[in-house]
Amino acid sequence: MSVVPAEVLPGSALAVEETAAPAAAELGPRARLWPSLCAVYRAQLSRARVARIPLLFVATFQSIGIMVLMRGVVDGGAEAQAVVAGSAVLVVAFVALNLLAQYFGQLRASGGLDHYATLPVPPAAVVLGAAGAYASFTVPGTVVTALFGCALFGLPVAHLWVLVAVIPLAGAALAGLGAALGLLAPRPELATLLGQLGMSAALLLGVLPADRMPEAVRFLRDLLPSTYGVEAFARTFGERPDWAFVLGDLAVCGVVGVVSLAVATWAYRRAAVR
Repeated sequence: MSVVPAEVLPGSALAVEETAAPAAAELGPRARLWPSLCAVYRAQLSRARVARIPLLFVATFQSIGIMVLMRGVVDGGAEAQAVVAGSAVLVVAFVALNLLAQYFGQLRASGGLDHYATLPVPPAAVVLGAAGAYASFTVPGTVVTALFGCALFGLPVAHLWVLVAVIPLAGAALAGLGAALGLLAPRPELATLLGQLGMSAALLLGVLPADRMPEAVRFLRDLLPSTYGVEAFARTFGERPDWAFVLGDLAVCGVVGVVSLAVATWAYRRAAVR
């Protein structure tokens, strides 16, 4: 008489339990947007700190040089206000639009998007973190340019605090546009070209006084996201600024920033799955 273990019997409950498929492991919670954004922001800030600081000096000296050249043409008044405001925002355009378009264009061409696609972070965190890091580099250059311009043209500095709102709002609009251009461009060379063209548009349409432009060029100027940051900053140089118009320009700049960052997030998802 042989003895058979109970667990091998066909009707045994132990046999059923051992032959059953193991339960699927529970996935961890999805990464939240804000912690992921902060992590990407810190990583991008530490990565680009050494490489981008020399370019920030170039952007600042470029804007200061433009104001020195315009000093021989513009004496003061509304034209001087437009030159100073446009030169200050040009620093933001150089970094947030031009450099960010180049960065995402090279990242897409080199396969760097695959690295971000494997991380448990939302696509919006990658775009917003990189855009915020690049826009942060514009703060010292923009402030220095504004102070130098006020001293050069004799403008008041009482309302320079408005840069606290102009820099992030204009930076968001231009950074979103730069990221979208870099992610949608099929080649990194084309992304670099589009970034350069965008910065040139910010230079020509933002620094030059709008009163001297033809009507068609003024229409193109209104389509540029940085225009509303320039207008908001330029209005604060008056003796009695109309804060309703300043807030209106900042609101438009903020709306454009939300839309451009949303387009950049969509472009990131489109590029990451290819």
